Amino acid sequence: MSDRLEMITDDAAFAELVEELLAEPRYAIDTEFHRERTYYPHVAVVQIADSRGVYLVDALAVDLTPMARVLEGDGLAVMHASRQDMEVLDRGCSAVPARLFDTQIAAGFVGYTSPSLSVLLDRELGITASKGDRLTDWMKRPLSKAQLKYAADDVAHLLALHDRLAEKVEARGRTEWVYDACEELRSDPPGPRDPDQVWRRIKEIRHLKGSRLAVAQAVAAWRERRAESIDSPPRQILSDLGVVSVAAATPSSIEDLRNLRGVDGRVLKGGGGEELLEVVESHRGSRPAARTQKPNAELPAELRPVLPLISTWVNQRSKDLDLEASILATRNDLEELLRGEPDARLARGWRAEIVGEPIRRLVSGEAALAFEQGRGLVLIDR
Repeated sequence: MSDRLEMITDDAAFAELVEELLAEPRYAIDTEFHRERTYYPHVAVVQIADSRGVYLVDALAVDLTPMARVLEGDGLAVMHASRQDMEVLDRGCSAVPARLFDTQIAAGFVGYTSPSLSVLLDRELGITASKGDRLTDWMKRPLSKAQLKYAADDVAHLLALHDRLAEKVEARGRTEWVYDACEELRSDPPGPRDPDQVWRRIKEIRHLKGSRLAVAQAVAAWRERRAESIDSPPRQILSDLGVVSVAAATPSSIEDLRNLRGVDGRVLKGGGGEELLEVVESHRGSRPAARTQKPNAELPAELRPVLPLISTWVNQRSKDLDLEASILATRNDLEELLRGEPDARLARGWRAEIVGEPIRRLVSGEAALAFEQGRGLVLIDR
């Protein structure tokens, strides 16, 4: 890749870039965005690199919609820790990459554990990444030279890093594994949270019981829906303390609301106070949702004792394979397999070969776990 750096600040120049990118077999992409004062992420800059150089697209001046053609095209999108960036792209141009190589995921298959981009650049390419201000205001214009350099560096070396990691992955025979893992991430981009489940994130709610817990659950759901509708962070509408205070006091008037801890004037604006009171009133005396989410099916009683043992063996397997444990199998993955769910991740693909099939043999009595000095737990035929 050349040292070319170009700032794209108008739709015509962006249209030309899109046409050029459509001819590229791969491209690197990243975003700079803010969501501290909004519910949804608001993109400020899109960084793109290809074989010709780096392009910084001013998302405040350019319509990003045409980028959907590139994302949905045949080119491979190279990204790092791409989950949030895919959410940003989905909102900015209603598309996510059709083909994805995430360097953080790939690194997990060659011995790293959720590494930052700067760590990978240093260890794999010997490049020291720019140290930018984590709190920089990407919405402010004009962008400074330091900001432009920091943004450009996020993609400038991603294609070279892709080359290095792809080579290492291929040497270990794990290319298919990496692309399967990237596809799992690509096909499940993040979206708005389930309003009816957000109460579980509020620690103070654990002290509430009965109808007061039901009110807290309803208030938390209302806060989430209102935040989404006006594009505001939920806690700017009503703090967590405010949710609990409202649930504990069950106010019946605006004046009652004003006197509660954690409740300020923001919740009373635009009819918010009246809406909140209606939520409280409609849930007085209600029964709360269960504190724990009911699993799809109960784990068979005879398999419950074996779960910790299998988890230990899987963690050991990940170390033996120099593979990040969370990529190989999570506890939820193990429970799904033991429950016999047909779409369990460990029942298909490379995970089935590495851990899924051995676990099936173990629970069916075809194999057993034994301890060997220097090796730890080993699976042996019975």
